Formats: sequence, C-alpha cells, structure tokens
Amino acid sequence: MTSTLERPGTRTPARPPRQRRRRRGRPNLPAGVASLLWLVIIALPLYVLLVTTLQTRDAYFDRGGLSVPTDPTLDNYRKVLDSSFFTYLLNTAVVTVACVALVLVLGVCVGYAVVRARGRGAQRLFQMFLLGLAIPAQAVIIPVFLLITKLELYDSLLAVILPTAAFALPVSVLILAGSMRDIDEELYESMALDGAGPVRILLRLVVPMSRTGISTAAVYTALQAWNGFLFPLILTQSPESRVLTLGLYDYVGEFRVDVPALLAAVVLSVVPIFAVYLFARRQLVDGLMGAGGR
Repeated sequence: MTSTLERPGTRTPARPPRQRRRRRGRPNLPAGVASLLWLVIIALPLYVLLVTTLQTRDAYFDRGGLSVPTDPTLDNYRKVLDSSFFTYLLNTAVVTVACVALVLVLGVCVGYAVVRARGRGAQRLFQMFLLGLAIPAQAVIIPVFLLITKLELYDSLLAVILPTAAFALPVSVLILAGSMRDIDEELYESMALDGAGPVRILLRLVVPMSRTGISTAAVYTALQAWNGFLFPLILTQSPESRVLTLGLYDYVGEFRVDVPALLAAVVLSVVPIFAVYLFARRQLVDGLMGAGGR
C-alpha cells in the first residue's frame, strides 16, 4: 500500500463551493434561541404596558395585564390629556431645553480650553470635572437644597435647571473633550496662520468638527433632565412647578392606584424623548464609542 506525500510548498485542494455554501448556511441554533429569549424579555414589558393602557381599571384588576383586552378603550389617554398633563409637559420641556443649552455652552468652552490650553490650570480644571463623576446627587442634596433656598429659587423651574445641568456637565465635558482631541493639529495651525483667533477657531472649526460629541452630550443631558426625579421632588412644591415625573403621582392615591391611567401617562411622557433619541441615536452611539466629530 503506497502513500502519497505532498511536496513542500504545495497547497491542499480547496473545498468545493457547494460545501462552503452549506457550511455558511448552517443555522446557529444557540444564537437564535438567545435572540428569541432576549426578544421576549424586551417585548413582554412593552406588551403589558400598552395592553394595560387599553383596559379599564376594573378590567385590569379582574384579568391582569397579560390578558388581551376584549373591549379596548382610549379613556385612559383622554383622562390623562384632560388633566394637568400639558402643564407638566411644558415644564419638563423648559427644564430639558434650558439644561441642554446651558450644558452645551459651558461644556464646549470648557472642553476647548482643556484640549488647547498647555498650562497646568486646564488640567486641574479637567480633573475637577472628572471628580464630579464620583459624586452622586443623593450625597449633596441637602447642601443643594440650602443653596437654592438661600438664593430664593425654591419652588421654581430654575431650581431644577441649575443642579440638573451641573450634574450633567462632567460627563458632557468628558465627551466633548474626547471629541475635540480627534481634530487634527494641522487644522488648528492652518487657521492660526490665517489670522484666526481662539473664538473664531472655536466657532468655525471646533464646533462643526465636534458635532457628534455635541449631539451625544445633548442627548445625554436631555435624558437626564427629562427623567429627573430627585431635584424636582426636593426643590419644588406647587403643582405649577411640577414636571412629568412628579405628575405621575396624580394617579396614585392613599388607598388606590389607577394603574391603566398611570401607564397611559407613562406612555405619553416617553414619546417626546423617545423621538429625540431616534433622531440622534447614531450620533449618540458614535460619540460614546469615541468616534469624534468627523
């Protein structure tokens, strides 16, 4: 029985294309099962949320949230819209827009100073903002309350805007500084040779080239402001200053909870910020992955 030896440098014959196609087309069963399980985990709470809003309060307590409503109704949404929902929505929108504007103006300036300044002062400033990441809002809520009271801002939207923007600023500075570091040094030098000053470089070069980081900081700040609960709870009192997160308490009583109306209010309050996320989701992912502004 003779055996054939391959010569050095010779290649083994390639597999037929049919075999390669079969191997590539083989289904990945574990990945499919895991994906289906993850879909169920994500879809089940959304199903319960939406289905419950289409039931009456009595039907919800009789059948539960998993049952398909036999007589769907939109009365829960009408009940929410006929209440003070639009006042809470307007207050939340004002707080969110003001926080985003304040954080972007300060964050862009601080990030630009950190990236372009050569002295130790800029690095100390950046380290101070990084230290702010380690301080939770719950740890300083009493000093913040005393400060807001001394400034006579208690029970106003400004009392919510200032601390919310302050606690969103460290992460935004970190994102914006990382985005600005991705800009080529030659671009800075070329604009400086053309006679551009720091303000012109900031407005004409840094801001356009850092649009991904700016979008990321804007979406992050908007999410923090829209979903904020601690500062509105501690720093406001009157119904005229309530935001959506506090307005949900209108459907929670001492002896009863109107679950369908409560979840209808949750759905209506989520729609605006979800639309903002869908509009800027690509910039948000790119900015968090450090893709820069290009």
